Amino acid sequence: MFTFARVSAALIEHRVAVAANLPLTAPPVLSVSHSRATGTRLPFGFAYDFRRSRIGTGPEAFKAAKSAFQRWTPFDLGWARVANPDARIVAGQVIAVEIRTLGLWTLNLSRIREVTDTPTSFGFIYVTTTDHVERGEERFFIEFDPASGDVAYELEAFSRPRHPLAILGFPLSRSFQHRFARDSHRRMREKAHDAHRP
Repeated sequence: MFTFARVSAALIEHRVAVAANLPLTAPPVLSVSHSRATGTRLPFGFAYDFRRSRIGTGPEAFKAAKSAFQRWTPFDLGWARVANPDARIVAGQVIAVEIRTLGLWTLNLSRIREVTDTPTSFGFIYVTTTDHVERGEERFFIEFDPASGDVAYELEAFSRPRHPLAILGFPLSRSFQHRFARDSHRRMREKAHDAHRP
């Protein structure tokens, strides 16, 4: 799973096809429309992350944020990307996330478990497969509040390392998870603000 060079497009396509039938490595815990504030208990030994921020104002900002989701902008961070960007946000879709850290590349395969799409919200949850260095679930959710006009972005996850290198480098893995959350929220704010630029 860890390599010194970027995986080829052909190999990405092959691994995505195989991952459609791979076992998932975490139980269904998160709900796409509600954060864990609902009181769901996490599996033992898993770390929990939650980050919510206001990324824009008004229906145009929500529309821009939704469009950014569909183009995988929350992952477009320079050091991370969705390696199968034509993938649609639908239940059952495999998502290949490529990450570069400390000169090493990883390609991590997850499968979308649940999707929501309403006039005021959009989001999805994916679950790690056995072709992933971690195990867990991650939730990506945007919401428009018609009363205040605010557009909010929530990123929620529970995870634990699965690959031996991820276990050995657990503190480093956690720092990159926090960096991903910060960078992802920044990218979504940029895209929501683009809706108001002439």
